[in-house]
Amino acid sequence: MEFGFGGFETSDFGDFDIDIEDVAVKKTRKYDRIWKVGFGGSICGKPLFHNGFVIFGSMDHYVYAVDMATREIVWRFKGNDIFLDSSPILFENRVFIGSFDGYMYCLDVDTGQEIWKFRTGDKVNTTAFPDQGRVYFGSKDGYTYCVELESGKLIWRFATGEPVTSSPVIVGEKILFGSFSGYVYCLNKENGQETWRFRTGAEIENDYPLLVKNGILYVGSFDNYLYAIGIEKGNEIWRFKTGKYGNCGIPKLHNKVLYYGSRDGILYALTMEGKELWRFQTEKEIIDKGPLVYNEKIYFGAGDGNVYCLSTNGKELWRFHTHGGVYTSVVMNDGVIYFGSWDCHFYAVDPDTGEELWRFQTSTSTQAFIPNPFECFKVEVTKDAIIEESITEEKYKDKKEASASLSDYQIETEYASTSDYKTKSDYDVNMVIFEECRLMEELIWKSGSVDLIPQISGTSTWTLRK
Repeated sequence: MEFGFGGFETSDFGDFDIDIEDVAVKKTRKYDRIWKVGFGGSICGKPLFHNGFVIFGSMDHYVYAVDMATREIVWRFKGNDIFLDSSPILFENRVFIGSFDGYMYCLDVDTGQEIWKFRTGDKVNTTAFPDQGRVYFGSKDGYTYCVELESGKLIWRFATGEPVTSSPVIVGEKILFGSFSGYVYCLNKENGQETWRFRTGAEIENDYPLLVKNGILYVGSFDNYLYAIGIEKGNEIWRFKTGKYGNCGIPKLHNKVLYYGSRDGILYALTMEGKELWRFQTEKEIIDKGPLVYNEKIYFGAGDGNVYCLSTNGKELWRFHTHGGVYTSVVMNDGVIYFGSWDCHFYAVDPDTGEELWRFQTSTSTQAFIPNPFECFKVEVTKDAIIEESITEEKYKDKKEASASLSDYQIETEYASTSDYKTKSDYDVNMVIFEECRLMEELIWKSGSVDLIPQISGTSTWTLRK
């Protein structure tokens, strides 16, 4: 019998059965998936809208400006490498976007002509933050940069010692960002002097500026926690544990609820105190620039190729399927939602029905290479496992499916989260069916707490890879 866990297969252990409680997922090295992405027509950055056209970057080395009425190209700008997670930002009729060729580009928004470019020492995968005549951004070379908006000349740079794929955010006189060093940094935006730093347990990656609200910074880390940090002193206010595959998304705050998607494939709804309200499970990782909340509906994409529409109590209303991972944020413009996909298309969809209105294909239909999202993790047997020979078919000759209960297997999945939220009871698992390496769970809230909202049933699929 085989069980799947987030990109790994228990068939890797040979023709034996292993109790699930004996299996743990371990991070084996620094996260490096993004640096291996190759050429193709895939789209990953968050789109920008201006005067009737939409601007976005692609892995085919182009930045596109597309007329939304005619779906014709207004202009396109070619860099020397892919445009991955760096999203175009508009400020004073200039578009700022970074590329894996090591440059931060400044383009004319109407023509796409290059105004200036600033060369860093390595790939740029962050979104720029323009502010008061300056532009701030990070690079894989380990620096966060501050350059002049008009000329692109360097004003200062700050070394973290590890790649900076955390897009900065400016709050007053502070600039806040993270690094693969595991630290969150607070600097003086004028001179780049450090004010404080906060240490997490692993790399920090956010390719869109972090959320700051009422003096609190919200940041996810590959140590599997979402942190709330006070920006004045850098003190931890709370932390929330997600799954076992790290975090790199950005939460969205709406009506005092934080909506946060993590790499374990779950969208979480949290209180402002970091207590879990409900969760919704997708089939693959959620890596986006923050979900969209509009008209009491939540829109977000996942690595399973779907864009999901949920009610604010976590009930699925519809889903729209593409043929590649959706890592861009879903964006609303004039009553239509827009997003790009790894399948090399940019989509316009009706927000109420999920019906496709139109799509635009980039210069090639070949999808960019991207490694498995869990390749820097491995499965370990955590104690002396009880290993049995494979169960013969005769044992189940009258059954098409093998059924079991959690009490038999004590299943701990990568989706189990640790929260300070206390309930009278946990999930009641009515049914667990093992079929074609797929674990299906029907989960129903039993708690009498008034803060918990009934959650719909979900289907979990895990695959484990070496």
